[in-house]
Amino acid sequence: MSMLARVFEALAWLGRQGTRAIAASIFIGLALPPLAALFKPLVAPAIFCLLVFAFLRVNPLALRSEFARPRVVLFATFWIMVAIPLALGTAYAALGSGELWNALSLALILQAAAPPIMSAPAFAALLGLDAALALATLIATITVTPLTTPFFVGVFAREALPLDPPMLALRLLFFLAGSFLVAAFIRWLFGRDRVLAAREQVDGLSVVALFVFAVALMESVAARLIAEPALVLGLLALSFGLTFGLMALTALVFRPIGIERALALGLECGNRNLGLMLAAAGGLSDIVWLYFALAQFPIYLGPQLLSPLVRRLLRSRLPAG
Repeated sequence: MSMLARVFEALAWLGRQGTRAIAASIFIGLALPPLAALFKPLVAPAIFCLLVFAFLRVNPLALRSEFARPRVVLFATFWIMVAIPLALGTAYAALGSGELWNALSLALILQAAAPPIMSAPAFAALLGLDAALALATLIATITVTPLTTPFFVGVFAREALPLDPPMLALRLLFFLAGSFLVAAFIRWLFGRDRVLAAREQVDGLSVVALFVFAVALMESVAARLIAEPALVLGLLALSFGLTFGLMALTALVFRPIGIERALALGLECGNRNLGLMLAAAGGLSDIVWLYFALAQFPIYLGPQLLSPLVRRLLRSRLPAG
């Protein structure tokens, strides 16, 4: 077997490990802070590569049928990218002030205004939810991100943001449009069928990029946990509360369209693409980096934690016998 074939086989194996490999990367980063410091400059390139790999996993032909029901997708996009940032931003603005809160509120506003994570459709499929709706909504939310995210960040965090909202919009547009064009070029170069056939290898590359991102964020978490355990545990609890709270609220709002579809949208609303915000904003404070690092725990551990509940809910709707 050639070296290249072994690499492809290793990537395919890694892609099949899915969320287990991603979750493990967080704990590897915690255990190896020097590795985290080495990977930190690679955050932006890793996010760009993640976006490219995610677009490669999208079948362009499949999207046509998903947008045949635009009302659900449009309402979900409005809920995720407009209603939630507006509500949370208003609440954060009314809660208080001070140096720590100003820095933390910027992290929370960036989280609320960010689009869903690119792996949301894959997580939905893993849990047996409506991955097609998740994919269509992901594309729609990404499309409006350069408009909505800078607007809400500018309204609620103008003084705390080290980057003008128009520049944030341009950098978001660069990451999203650039990664889409690179993926389109790769698909044109190798052919759509060959790219689709290599989905496990693409997933393996995504795991590698997620590993770099997750490890980079863990640089100071262990040290901060020892030095300031109350702060770290409090932020960790806040991240879990926001993630799962938004999931539950969204699932309740969209319950009339069916439990599978409602839970898929809840998964997207709760899990926001903080990596894209880090890559696009830049120059963020240590508290923002710390919160974003801790917010990866509910994202990467969520599928394992939610799986028993989702199985029970889906089983309860089946007919008797």
